[in-house]
Amino acid sequence: MSDLELLRPLWLLLLPFLAVLVLVLRRRPARLGGWDMALDPHLKAALQALGRVDAGRRGFAALAPLLAAGLIFAALSGPAVERRDAGAYRNLDGVVLVLDASESLDDGGKRLALQTAGRVGVAALQSRPAALVVYAGDAYVATDMTADTKQLGQTLSLVDGETVPDKGSRPERGLSLAATILAESGTLAGDVILLTDGAGIGPDAMQAAAEIAGQGARLSVVVPGDIAAAETLASTGGGEVFRTSETQALASFLRDDARDRLERQDYPLLFRMDLGRYLLLLALIPVLLMFRRASA
Repeated sequence: MSDLELLRPLWLLLLPFLAVLVLVLRRRPARLGGWDMALDPHLKAALQALGRVDAGRRGFAALAPLLAAGLIFAALSGPAVERRDAGAYRNLDGVVLVLDASESLDDGGKRLALQTAGRVGVAALQSRPAALVVYAGDAYVATDMTADTKQLGQTLSLVDGETVPDKGSRPERGLSLAATILAESGTLAGDVILLTDGAGIGPDAMQAAAEIAGQGARLSVVVPGDIAAAETLASTGGGEVFRTSETQALASFLRDDARDRLERQDYPLLFRMDLGRYLLLLALIPVLLMFRRASA
């Protein structure tokens, strides 16, 4: 209960008025004007059996409307708990992985290391949608923005040096295509993850990184080793650099840092589950009792 929050707490200001109304009703005489306290119980029962006296509702039945109202007010106050796995912000934040498919990655197991890091990052996305762009001499969309990240991870693992027919290494084309995907998907805050060996990073790639940052997204780079150009590119794109051995750091970056960034942009309620609907179900119990017919 320590994690419980109220989304609309002002509704609770009505509860003291209900409490006052309960006290008033408990002190108010029944419909017999207090004569029920003076009548002989047998005489009172006989009059009720003849239909000459309506004793009215007392006890819980009389308070059922107020109990229902109290539960409704509590529900409207929006009791909520945080949902760490909530999919509510899937349309606000997306990830585009840009994978180098050039032949230069075939040496020394670089391709396998980058693909492994990419799959770990994809597994950490939870409800964030993602897309995959592959590039060599040109760039292509391998998987458009999707919530089926399991299938995306499988596609990522199948990329090899023959996937892209255009020879060369043009990361700026992959980054430009990633920026287009983020813009067309309408994401408010996205991440672009460039998985590369550093080949082809030049002024054009720097310009593409600046464009991504200008859209409110971040460009991070995953590389097999220490590459100065990658540091500069990530700094321009407002992201970070990860070595292929730093898979857990990459997973944490994609899983936790994105949530914190959206919260700083005034979207905190998107990660809360409103429990008020369940209180409304409880309110149906006293409401149903109001329609219960008294036995003869």
